[in-house]
Amino acid sequence: MRVGAGYPFRQLAKAFTTASSHEDDETRRRAEERVRRWERVLTGMADGTVTVGSRTPVAGLPAWVTPEVVRGGFATGEAAAGGPLLPHEVETCRRAGVPADRYALFRHHLTDAGLAELYALLDGGAYEVAVPEEAALLTVAWLLRAGDRPAALTLLEEIHPFADRLRFTPRPTIGSAPGSVSASDDAPASGGAPAFDGAAASDGAIASGGAPASGGEVVHRETVGEVRAALDGRRPNDAVAVMNEALTVWNPFADELLTHWLETVESGRVAATEPDGWRERGAGLLARYRELATVHTLCTKHRRPKENLAILRTALEEAVAGRELDPRLRGLLRHAVDSMVRRRGVPGSARHIALRTAQAVNASRPATHVLAQLLVARLADLPPDAGLPSVDAVVRPVTEEESRTGAPAGAEVPDALRRIVERALSAPIATLVERGIVTSAEVLAELVPQLVAATTAEAYEDTALGALMAATYRAFRNRRSLLLLNLERQVRLEELPWVGAVTPYRSATRGGGSARTALVRLGELALQGFPGTILPNPLIRELSTLSRQASLDVPFTEELAADIFMGAFSPKFPRAARLAADLLEGTLYDRYYGIDYAAVRGLPEPDRFAAVCRARAGDLAGGSWVAANGTVIEQAQILTTHNLAALIHPIGVDPAGGWADLARRAFTTVCRCIAQVEGNRRSLGVIKDAAYAWRQVVFFLSLCGLEDQITVIAGIQEEVRRHPEHVVRRLAPVLAGLRHVLVGGGLDDGSAPNARRFTGWSTTGHWMRDVA
Repeated sequence: MRVGAGYPFRQLAKAFTTASSHEDDETRRRAEERVRRWERVLTGMADGTVTVGSRTPVAGLPAWVTPEVVRGGFATGEAAAGGPLLPHEVETCRRAGVPADRYALFRHHLTDAGLAELYALLDGGAYEVAVPEEAALLTVAWLLRAGDRPAALTLLEEIHPFADRLRFTPRPTIGSAPGSVSASDDAPASGGAPAFDGAAASDGAIASGGAPASGGEVVHRETVGEVRAALDGRRPNDAVAVMNEALTVWNPFADELLTHWLETVESGRVAATEPDGWRERGAGLLARYRELATVHTLCTKHRRPKENLAILRTALEEAVAGRELDPRLRGLLRHAVDSMVRRRGVPGSARHIALRTAQAVNASRPATHVLAQLLVARLADLPPDAGLPSVDAVVRPVTEEESRTGAPAGAEVPDALRRIVERALSAPIATLVERGIVTSAEVLAELVPQLVAATTAEAYEDTALGALMAATYRAFRNRRSLLLLNLERQVRLEELPWVGAVTPYRSATRGGGSARTALVRLGELALQGFPGTILPNPLIRELSTLSRQASLDVPFTEELAADIFMGAFSPKFPRAARLAADLLEGTLYDRYYGIDYAAVRGLPEPDRFAAVCRARAGDLAGGSWVAANGTVIEQAQILTTHNLAALIHPIGVDPAGGWADLARRAFTTVCRCIAQVEGNRRSLGVIKDAAYAWRQVVFFLSLCGLEDQITVIAGIQEEVRRHPEHVVRRLAPVLAGLRHVLVGGGLDDGSAPNARRFTGWSTTGHWMRDVA
C-alpha cells in the first residue's frame, strides 16, 4: 500500500487559498508557513527524500530524530530540532568565542567551560526541553559526572554525525542566562573529559526541566505564559462597541425626540398641536443630533429611514422648517410614536426608567478586552512556564488602584475570561474534570503526560537525572505521530539514545507503586468523567506507559484509521480479545454481540484474529473500501472491548458510583448523539459515536447483577421518552434488542424481527439514517 499525493495537494491548496485571500494578517502568515511545509512534503515525496508511511520517513535521519510533521502524519523532510540557531544558541557562541554554527556549539559543550554550564543547569533545573534532542548533551554531562565515561562516549558517538544539524542542548529559562551559570562546588572536575573530536521547535507546549509536580498528581492544562498570550490576543468587539453607543447615546436621544413629539399630542393624535417654543427647542435637538452624529460614528441605525429615530428626526426637520407633513410621513410618525410608547412606556414612567436603567448598567460594564489586559498585568510577574495554584487572586474584582486602566472599581471578571485563566489552574486531574476545565477525554489525554512524567522521575534515584528524564518525557509526548503503514509502530521513548544510556540508573521498583496508583486513578477518571466516550489514542499511549512503569503487561489497543487499514492486526489485538474473554464469557455483552469467546481463546495468531473479524463483519461488498475497513475494525473493537476489559483486569478499575451508574450515564451520551441525526447530512459520524457509547452501555451492564440490569434498562426506557420522537423511533429497535437478549434471546436467529444489534459502521448505508 502506498500513500498518494492527493491529500498533501489538497492541504496545499487550502493553505494557499487562505494565504492569498484571508483578511487577517496573522492568519495569512500562518497559512503561508503551512504552504511552505506542504511544498516540502510534496517535494520530498517526489524526489524520494521523504517516505510517507515509514517510521524513518526522512532519508539520512534515524528513527529517534524528531521529524517535523504536519497534519495527517506527513513528514516535511526537516528535523524539529534543526533549522537556524536560536537566540540563546547565538548568545552562547558569542560568549564562548566560537563560530555561530551548531557543530562549534556542540564541541564547546564538551569543553571544561561548556560542561560546567551543563552541570549548573542540571543542578538548578532552570532549563526547558522543547524537543527530546535538547536533552542529549545534558545526559552526556550527567553520565560524565557520574563517572560513566564509556556510556557517555557511546552516546556521543551515536549523536555526533548530526551535531552540525540538530540542537542537542536545552534552553535556559529566565534567571539562568549562559553567562550567569557556573559549576556547582560539589561537581567533580571535568578536566578528564576533553572535547570529543570525531564524535525548530515542535508543536505543543514547551516542557519545563524543573522538578515534577508535587506528589506527582498536580497538573495544569496550560501554562501562565500561554494563558497570558490568549488574554493578550483579545481584541475590542466591534459589535459590543456599537451596542454600547446605541445604549448610551442614541437611545437617550431617541427618548428626547419622543418626549418632544409627545408635546404635540392632542386627542390621541400626534402633531395635532404646537406648544409655545416647540420649534425652537426642536431646532436645538436637531443641532445636537448633528453634533452627536459627527462624534459617535459606530452605530448607524439612526440613519436608516425606516427606523423610529430617523422617522422622528425627519418629521422634526420638516416641522422646524415650517413645512406641512405629508400624509405618508404623518402616518409613519404616528406609528413610530405609538410603537415606542407601547414597547417601553412614556419616557419618565416607571417602566421606561427601569428599562433604561438596566441598559445603562449593561453599557457601563467594562469592555472584555480591557479586563483581559488587566488580567495580563496581574499575571505578568508569575513564572510563565508554570501553572497557578489558585485563580482567585487573578480573577478578583477590579481594585481602586486598577480602575485607572479604564475598568471601574468593583467590576467583576466575566465568565469567558475566568474560564481562560482557569486553564492554568494547577490541581489534581480529578479536580480539573469536576470543575469543567478538562472537558473531554481528548483534553484529559493532553494533561496525562505531566502526571506520567512525574512517575518517570520517581524511577531514578538521582534527583537531577529524574528531572531531566521527566522533561525528556514531556517533550517526547509533544512529538507528533507519523502516518505509518505495514503495522509499523511509533518510536518509543526508550529508543532515544540518551534515554537508553541512563537505563541502568532506572530502578524497576522505584516509582512502580505510584505508576500503578496513577494508572488506576486515570482509568477510573476516564470512565467516570466521560462515560460513553471512546478512549483517544494519546490517552491509550499514556496508559500503556504507566502500565510498563508499574510492571504490568497490558495489551492496550489503539483506534485504527479506516482509510489506511491494511487488513491486519498486531499481536496485541488477539491478546486483548483473550483477556476480554476471561472477563465477559457468558455475560450480557457476550450474548448481545454474538461472540464465541471460547473460539476467541484459540486465536493466538493475528492473521486468524483478522479472519474472524472479517467473518463477523459479514458481506463487505457494495460499499466503499473505507467503510469495509471500518466494519472490520469495529468488530475488533467489539471483541477486545477497546480497552474496557483491560481497565477492569488486570488494572483493577472500580468506579465509585458503580457500573450501573456508568451504564445510565453512557446511555445519556447515546441519546445526545442520536439527537443529532435528524436532518444531518453528515450523520454517519454521530451514529458511530452513538454506537461506541452503546457498546459501553452493554459492557457496563454486563458487570452488573441481574437486578441492576433490569433496573437500569427500565430507567433508560424512561430516559429515551424524554427525548424528541425521532430519537425514540431510532432507539426503539436498539432497546428491543437489548431486552430480547436480557431474557435469553439472540439477535442472529430471527426470533426478534423488530430488534437490531447496534453497530456504527455499514457498507450499504446505515439503517438508523432511514428511520421514518
